[in-house]
Amino acid sequence: MYKLFTTILLATSLFASDLLLQVDKNLQPGSSESYKKLINIEPDGSKKEFLLYQAKTGSDKMVSSFLKPESEKGRNTLRLGDNMWLYMPAVGRPIRITSMQSVVGGVFNNSDIMRVDFSSEYTVLKQEEKGDEYILSLKAKNDTVAYDKLIMSIDKKTITPKVIECYSSTDMLIKTLFYKDIKDFGNGIVRPAVVETVSPFYKDYKSIMVYGKITPKEFAPEAFTIDNINKVNDLRR
Repeated sequence: MYKLFTTILLATSLFASDLLLQVDKNLQPGSSESYKKLINIEPDGSKKEFLLYQAKTGSDKMVSSFLKPESEKGRNTLRLGDNMWLYMPAVGRPIRITSMQSVVGGVFNNSDIMRVDFSSEYTVLKQEEKGDEYILSLKAKNDTVAYDKLIMSIDKKTITPKVIECYSSTDMLIKTLFYKDIKDFGNGIVRPAVVETVSPFYKDYKSIMVYGKITPKEFAPEAFTIDNINKVNDLRR
């Protein structure tokens, strides 16, 4: 009986892990470039917008370059696993930043903006089914990850997130991410084009991420290095 239970538990765990890998694959190919707009909305309704170019390779490497507004142009970020850096032309060298900070302000933090594969950061603890959704309970692999626990609701049809609740190690809700507007980006990429977030720590604030383009693309390994953090915009050519 114990052996049967162990076999069932292992099979469920493997299926859950495969499901999370499929979520990652559907959200963005392993090597790709994308353009997205970040919108921070203040309690009084005022907005601040940013346009970013991003390049990703593998499951844990990403670079970003600010294209708009003009005042932010030339600011670049690099993520290698759990490590992140910000390059500002006025400073002329990369500065270490953390996952919980935000290079744009608002509710999104650096981990949200430079999102790498969930499977590289989290282990699946539990899988459930509820109507047309799978529910995954995820635990961070180490304490450098922005959120200790995630509860991810996944649409069964598209195998993409619908809602993600982000918790601290003390089970405090930090923020909720809402994935909306399923869009066909071409090249087999069908995923939510909009991600909205709210947080109990930012009352009446909201931040929105809108993907305008996602395209598979290969990059040289040196594109994702500190030495080339000031050259991210060159990848667009």
